[in-house]
Amino acid sequence: MEQFTKTGIELLTSYGGKIVAAIVALIVGLILIKMLNKLAAKAVAKTKLDDTVKKVILTIVKILLFAILIISIIDILGVSMSSVIAVLASCGLAVGLALQGALGNLAGGLMILIFKPFKVGDYIESTGAEGTVTDISVFYTKIMTVDNKQILVPNGDLMNSNVTNFTVADKRRIDQDFKITNDIDADFVKDVLLKAAAGTPGVVSEPAPFARMTAVDDDTYIFTVRVWCETADYWTVYFDLIENCSRALSENGIDDPEERIAIRIVKEED
Repeated sequence: MEQFTKTGIELLTSYGGKIVAAIVALIVGLILIKMLNKLAAKAVAKTKLDDTVKKVILTIVKILLFAILIISIIDILGVSMSSVIAVLASCGLAVGLALQGALGNLAGGLMILIFKPFKVGDYIESTGAEGTVTDISVFYTKIMTVDNKQILVPNGDLMNSNVTNFTVADKRRIDQDFKITNDIDADFVKDVLLKAAAGTPGVVSEPAPFARMTAVDDDTYIFTVRVWCETADYWTVYFDLIENCSRALSENGIDDPEERIAIRIVKEED
């Protein structure tokens, strides 16, 4: 018992001051962390960043502050910092390798939320997925296809691939090709298509509708019609344009070469 008491007194004498200093540092550190978190929250709130990015930034700040506090307490207690740093580096490396994909997605999500190459409601195509963006998180972007299928695309893949945003502009162009037999006057066909295109509901007058012969294939002329419309009306105008132009061609007796049947008469020799 005497030996135990003696050992306890020696430990208190040797480490008592350090333990008291560590406790004081812990209390002061917790108060400082609370104050700094409030300051960081006020600073981040004044920015125009996405709410998700704000939460991630505040979480990272909190983690860093606690890490600094823990390292400081360990240093006060007299533990070798080189050993602590070596252990932390090893743990960090192991965690980094294990979460390599997740960290890539996290970085990609933050980049998307900060630079906003697309936003919720945009219609995009990337990495084989196409549809309307319904949600952007720090790890995945949710895309809803036109037939109501939800696709979760990793943000890391989106940041490393080309992304086509179909709704970023307020207007879109519609291109349609029509095959015409080459025995019809080209100017007449052009006028018919231009009138049909201009008369399609939703087609804007500026830029003006375009209709020209753009290719010749054997006994076929290829006429291309190009019109502009509001992005929100794209698919309605797209189908109306096809119907109006096809109807106009038919009403003016302009044939589609694929509707003709070629008949070849072979005279038999006696």
